[in-house]
Amino acid sequence: MGLIAFLKNKFKKKEKEEITEKYEKGLEKSRRNFSSKLSNLASRYKSVNQDYFEELEQILIESDVGISLALKIIEEVLERSQNENITDPNTINEILVDRMFLGYASKGDVTNEIIFKEGMPTVLLVVGVNGVGKTTTIAKLAHRYISKGKKVMLVAADTFRAGAKEQLTIWAERLHIDIVTGANEADPASVAYDGMKKAKEKNVDLVIVDTAGRLQTKSNLMAELAKIKRVMSKEIPDAPHDTFLIIDATTGQNGVVQAKAFAEVTNLTGVVVTKMDGTSKGGIILAIRDELGVPVRFIGLGEKMDDLAEFDLDNYLYGLCVSEA
Repeated sequence: MGLIAFLKNKFKKKEKEEITEKYEKGLEKSRRNFSSKLSNLASRYKSVNQDYFEELEQILIESDVGISLALKIIEEVLERSQNENITDPNTINEILVDRMFLGYASKGDVTNEIIFKEGMPTVLLVVGVNGVGKTTTIAKLAHRYISKGKKVMLVAADTFRAGAKEQLTIWAERLHIDIVTGANEADPASVAYDGMKKAKEKNVDLVIVDTAGRLQTKSNLMAELAKIKRVMSKEIPDAPHDTFLIIDATTGQNGVVQAKAFAEVTNLTGVVVTKMDGTSKGGIILAIRDELGVPVRFIGLGEKMDDLAEFDLDNYLYGLCVSEA
């Protein structure tokens, strides 16, 4: 049984869970751009030829899968079609979706949820350029774990962007949780250090540390993040335990460029892709995984606090390629 048939069977209409419906709704624009184009392409050809594969490649590129990954996928699908003498367009499309799944899954198993440390606060460092939804995502992550019974605290170590600590403070007040802030243009590492001390005093389960989103000067960013990590680990061993990069899905391949830049200056353990519901190019998730080998841990499927979903490959491919919702 091919992957498309498997997904259709797994997510039968009457048995769909709430999370599957969120993926369907959140990926609606991307599905129209990708799945509909695949169907239209298959309807125009009785059998596949070179032109078919060139159009298939273009569909992948336009969905932000990325040029290098698109070429790789098409080459493998073409080779299989030739070896097995497959000419039916619909079968080729199914093979394509299978390859998209295997390409992501082959990068290794992923535990998306944060793994909490025993006997100490778990520290999550959050990085990303300004304007990607970093502050809102931090709030949504905090809300997620508060809902799971965890005691959460925020640290506003972005001391340079005007209004950054004020915005995070508003969210902390709404969520009724503690926040550690510093003066404008204070040393971010000093604020982070104070945050670690307070997290231990308060017996916090999870402390989320916001950082400045400056990519223009990589050397300065590298030095700043290294210092933040150094002072945090003095108070809490091995902190940060996770480092998440926030990417705006609507920025397309520019988001992948950002991811590469941050991966060069810090040890990323996951990516959070925001605004998936606002893009028609949902293939960026595959591009990130292929380019960096870093897993997408969560994706934003809407504006509500609980619309930040744990990334699930089956639900993602169903919402992108299969669902008729």
